[in-house]
Amino acid sequence: MSQTPEELFAAEQKQSEIDHHVPTAGAMVNHIVSNFTVLDAKLHQVSWYVKGLSAPALRQVYGDLIQQNRAHYDEVGELLLDEDEKPASTTDEYSEYSMIGENGKNKYFSANEMVSETVQDYVTQNLFVDRAIKLAENEDRPALKQYMERLRGDDNRAIRLLQGLIGKEAGEGLEEEE
Repeated sequence: MSQTPEELFAAEQKQSEIDHHVPTAGAMVNHIVSNFTVLDAKLHQVSWYVKGLSAPALRQVYGDLIQQNRAHYDEVGELLLDEDEKPASTTDEYSEYSMIGENGKNKYFSANEMVSETVQDYVTQNLFVDRAIKLAENEDRPALKQYMERLRGDDNRAIRLLQGLIGKEAGEGLEEEE
């Protein structure tokens, strides 16, 4: 007997709750998928509202970051499906699982403050990427581990680029919280 969509979704939600309390690589990567969604909105916010002499250059950089973020979102979603996982796919799930905060007041920040906020978002994302790498390794999931390592490299490059735009070295003034 086949299950209804309601029954299938209820089972998915139950499993997700278990996976998030005893973290699995799939659950950790679902946080990352959700972070991508919030980060997309935040990158657009900067691109739309940045002001000053650096605005044209920042819009170009942020356009590139938006494209990269969206590519990662799609690729990671497909990878989760390949790994027999269910990627987050609703705004409720994104809100619940994202660990990147957003605030409407940020559109009034100076260009440097906007860039600094974005840097911190990538630092936050890396906390989850690093955990996902360890969990994927422990769970013997080489494809997931490899992609997360690539994502870590792309995030590090974004951090270095953004830090340079505000006159800082790649790791200068960054705090990675647990």
